[in-house]
Amino acid sequence: MQVAVNQPGISWEAASTAVQAAVRFAESKGWKINVAVVDRGGNLVSFLRMPGAFIHSIDIAIDKAYTAASFGFPTKAWMSAIGHDEGMKFGFSNQPRLIVFGGGLPIRTGDDWIGGIGVSGASESEDEECAREGVKAIGLE
Repeated sequence: MQVAVNQPGISWEAASTAVQAAVRFAESKGWKINVAVVDRGGNLVSFLRMPGAFIHSIDIAIDKAYTAASFGFPTKAWMSAIGHDEGMKFGFSNQPRLIVFGGGLPIRTGDDWIGGIGVSGASESEDEECAREGVKAIGLE
C-alpha cells in the first residue's frame, strides 16, 4: 500500500515571475491590481499589491487564485458550469472563498494543474488579461 503521494506544485520562482509579469502588464495599461499565486492546495506562494490598488481586492485576488487552483478551471467559467440551476447557485454562493467571476486562472502543465493565479483591482476582463500575462511569463498557456 502506498502511503504518501507526490503532488505537482508551482515553485516559488515561477510564482514570483508570474505575479511580477501580471503587475508589469497592468502598469503598462495604467491599471492598479493585486495579484496572487497559490499552489494546488490553495496555499499562497506569491503576492504583489500595486500602490493604489483597492485594499478589498487583496482578498479577492487570493480567493480567485484559490478557486482556480481548487477546481482547475477559470473562475469566469463558474456561471456557465452552474447554468440555470438555482439550487447550485445558492449553494455555491454560500461557500467561503469561492469566486465566480473572471480574473482567476489555473496554472496548467499538460493535463494537470499546479496552482492558480488571481488578479483583482481592474475590470473583470482586464484582471483576466493580467492573469494570462502572468501565466505566459512562466512559459505556460
